Amino acid sequence: MPELPEVEVVRRGLARWVSGRTVARAQVLHPRAVRRHGAGPGDFADRLAGATLGEAHRRGKYLWLPMPGTGCALIGHLGMSGQLLVQDPATDDEVHLRVRLSFTDGGRELRFVDQRTFGGLAVEPAEDGDPESTPCSLAHIARDPLDPRFDDEAFYAALRARRTTVKRALLDQTLISGVGNIYADEALWRSKLHYERPTATLTRPLAATLLTNARDVMNAALAVGGTSFDSLYVNVNGESGYFSRSLDAYGREGEPCYRCATAIRRAAWMNRSSYYCPRCQRVPRPRAQG
Repeated sequence: MPELPEVEVVRRGLARWVSGRTVARAQVLHPRAVRRHGAGPGDFADRLAGATLGEAHRRGKYLWLPMPGTGCALIGHLGMSGQLLVQDPATDDEVHLRVRLSFTDGGRELRFVDQRTFGGLAVEPAEDGDPESTPCSLAHIARDPLDPRFDDEAFYAALRARRTTVKRALLDQTLISGVGNIYADEALWRSKLHYERPTATLTRPLAATLLTNARDVMNAALAVGGTSFDSLYVNVNGESGYFSRSLDAYGREGEPCYRCATAIRRAAWMNRSSYYCPRCQRVPRPRAQG
């Protein structure tokens, strides 16, 4: 699933190619792509027709474009395989094209392509045109570590208060958004922390190091367009990112750790995989009872 860097790359593309343009027509080609829009595909298309799309925003893995004068916003989530592509109207339709937005200026279309249809679009209420506001359905999503308003101290306090493990906390979108399996493993490797380390054992310096490493790895990924393992992860122009060539832990099972040369291991974890160095990232010792 695309994580913060990949979604931010898409947001920047939307800001460049879509923001400020007026929708001429919205065409829904698969109803599942707008299943989060409770009033159905027809209402989704009607609300967008004639609407101007404002500045592109992101909260974690969600994207939205305010629709000034309507009190609503166009919200999108890419899911496992979703793509928001900006295409010339003369370009052949993609095999898994689900939604098409054409614009009154006759320029490039915005197309939502989704092979597995786990992602989707919706028009939902939002404070009209206020870039600081968040659509109602996203209110439970925490700020991400690249957001200048992210509260480091509150994050540390929440970590200490929760009875969970560090990787579970990193993937909890109500605690910190935008971090997924790839960048969690990368931040933990850089911090020399095992994924099953209890959050209650993290000191303030360790939590600060973890946040710094999460920010550093995601900024590095942003600089090269994100992480693309296959053709599903692309920007709005269909171009892949190249951070997969720079990963330290994720996907490197059996390869030597870049710090100590110990073979990277992969462990099954919550229907996913965790990649770690068994020497640098020691398994936490059981806490003494009593």
